[in-house]
Amino acid sequence: MSHDSARFNTGRTRLARGVSPWLAPTAAAAAVTSLLATRDRRWAIAAGPLAALTGGMLWFFRDPERVPGPGRVLSPADGVVQSIDPWPDGRTRVAIFMSPLDVHVNRAPLAGTVTSVEHVPGGFRPAFNKDSDQNERVVWHFETALGDIELVQIAGAVARRIVPYLAKGARVARADRIGLIRLGSRVDVYLPEGVAPAVTVGQKTVAGVTGLDHG
Repeated sequence: MSHDSARFNTGRTRLARGVSPWLAPTAAAAAVTSLLATRDRRWAIAAGPLAALTGGMLWFFRDPERVPGPGRVLSPADGVVQSIDPWPDGRTRVAIFMSPLDVHVNRAPLAGTVTSVEHVPGGFRPAFNKDSDQNERVVWHFETALGDIELVQIAGAVARRIVPYLAKGARVARADRIGLIRLGSRVDVYLPEGVAPAVTVGQKTVAGVTGLDHG
């Protein structure tokens, strides 16, 4: 097992915060229809799919424990590096695409203080589309040892809800949980000027474990 795999597979998993509005009604409906199916088999037509949906949601909203990796700037998301783009102000944007199969709890890339959390209304284009920059999003800024770090949670075509866990002024450690995006989506991190990315396009990342820079 690799060093990163060992950090990833801690054996402890919980449900993500902010999932009850979706999970609770589905689980309740599955329980009720399953009970009714014991009295009338016709209810099994509904009970089976609802039970399967509940199981799928329990898997989708999993939130495994992570041991922070050794990099200075850690990946905030599980997923695949979609693009690495130089920015006009000297920063480098690393965009990470999260499929519906990935863990959707996002984590702090560095230790520091949350200096702003801004919700920006927008569209709901597929997160892998280049125009998804204009999607519904939450823009974070952290004051860190490397200066200001910007992180953007971007909603996708299906993921229409971003749930921040923290507010302005909160202090975070490396890899602390900061929020949740439901279903497929994207997270962008802007590396400060002079900080070179250590990842490549197409590379898989693990939130709180994979280092994004050469450190």
